[in-house]
Amino acid sequence: MIRREMCLSDAVIKEFKRILAESEITKQDDDKWPKKNVVGKQELEVKLAPYHISFQTAKIGSMVDVNNSDDPEGLQTFYYLVQDLKIFVYSLISLHFKIKPTY
Repeated sequence: MIRREMCLSDAVIKEFKRILAESEITKQDDDKWPKKNVVGKQELEVKLAPYHISFQTAKIGSMVDVNNSDDPEGLQTFYYLVQDLKIFVYSLISLHFKIKPTY
């Protein structure tokens, strides 16, 4: 796993919290989700007051994997949240390289 550290502004953290709260991921339970396998796993840990929860599931390749699970509604929430967070992070990275500092 490649780990990177960065400093985030209050606005970015506020947007992350908004995305998490809007997804209602804290109402989900990963007991019926597919367990990790040789393909890999996906993990998400959420510390959003008053919640501190952790999710773990097998790698999700597409919505077919989600629909074939024992808990398609919960796994769909997780799947879309991960997609939203990826897009958000990639957008931040892209903007970082497009902005020219002024001196």
